[in-house]
Amino acid sequence: MAAVNRQIQLAELPKDKLGLEHFRLGEGAMPHAKDGELLLRVRYISLDAANRAWMQGATYRSALEAGQVMAGGALAEVVEAKAPGFASGDLVFADTGWQEYAVLPAKRVQKLEKREPLTHLLSVYGVAGLTAYFGLLNVGQPKAGETVVVSAAAGSVGSFVGQIAKIKGCRVVGIAGGAKKCAWLKSELGFDEAIDYKAVAVGGALKDAAPKGIDVYFDNVGGDILEACLFRMSNHGRIACCGAVSQYDGVAPRHGPRGIPGLIVTKRLTMKGFVVMDFDDERAKALSDLEGWVKAGKLKVPEDVMNGLENTPKALIGLLAGDNIGKRMVKVV
Repeated sequence: MAAVNRQIQLAELPKDKLGLEHFRLGEGAMPHAKDGELLLRVRYISLDAANRAWMQGATYRSALEAGQVMAGGALAEVVEAKAPGFASGDLVFADTGWQEYAVLPAKRVQKLEKREPLTHLLSVYGVAGLTAYFGLLNVGQPKAGETVVVSAAAGSVGSFVGQIAKIKGCRVVGIAGGAKKCAWLKSELGFDEAIDYKAVAVGGALKDAAPKGIDVYFDNVGGDILEACLFRMSNHGRIACCGAVSQYDGVAPRHGPRGIPGLIVTKRLTMKGFVVMDFDDERAKALSDLEGWVKAGKLKVPEDVMNGLENTPKALIGLLAGDNIGKRMVKVV
């Protein structure tokens, strides 16, 4: 076992765009487990747009502060267990932070069944896949033949949302940044249409891509794209609000999406936010469905794996800039 614990610390809170200068690579003392705790060795760190949102203030977790180990979920291996129900070698998902080792109370980790490849435990069988599953099916409630639109469609959640919608018999339109991503959505994941928001006006493009209107919009970005989709919603349409990545990094927009009050009333829309923990009691069924679709070849699992703890800041900054296709993570060991 290593003598020190390498960590990525939050050097200062960003006031504008996140940069490498906001992080530092440091070393902490090797932690030791006490009764009721687990010593964990971090294997893969999950990179999510929410990492940036936590720097802005309290959300469903407490706000981050300068000087802390950067927060984040990870796939980790139990090195030492001082709690019943766990043993050395077990795999868990936990909020370990960006470091090589962590000690956590056993009640704060989630024991995982071993699946191969291990990276799938952070993507399709992890927060990304489960968020897509519950957000689309439980919140969006799509029906066969309806039109589903998803933003950040080439990202970790959006790529699964579109595929699950196709499995359920829907027409699927993805919104992504860049011609390469849009072509990939159609050729590799089977989307019916893809809109490059960097090249065209989304509102106008939606008239052609979704001529009958949008029945379900899965929102990962907020801002102007949410506004464009609002004006194309069908009567009784549903909007699943998963994230607002367009507003996480940099100066906040001057106004929110326009037209919300009137459109919600006149079109009788349902607009609902959620987090994946809302559906913990349905987790087993979701995992069974996801695994079945993967094994049957109906659900592809795009992953973007970078190597080295020291590259975690760069990986997050790139994710916020849209550099990734599929679920981004960092392999620590």
